Amino acid sequence: MRTCIDRLISRAHVDYKSIRDEIDFVTGALEQVRADGVISNEAFLDAGNIHGALKMIAEHIDLGISQTEIHEMLLQQIYRAEKVEDKHPGLNHALEARRE
Repeated sequence: MRTCIDRLISRAHVDYKSIRDEIDFVTGALEQVRADGVISNEAFLDAGNIHGALKMIAEHIDLGISQTEIHEMLLQQIYRAEKVEDKHPGLNHALEARRE
């Protein structure tokens, strides 16, 4: 999850398509690693909180919220992603291994 957020934060301008691409990736990767038994259902649900936050941020972008605020929202998700990774070690790696 952390890498997804880092990829977005590294952009000077986070547009709707960029964040939707990450959301779509996370959706597919989470479903795949859960189905494959790589992560637990609990890890899937915990990661869903960050997934939901990314969807909310996408809606803010669509509403025209400033890039400064968008980046602040993304920075807040780093803490959550770290907490999820601490609780479910290897989650970030499992997701990123699915990236094409």
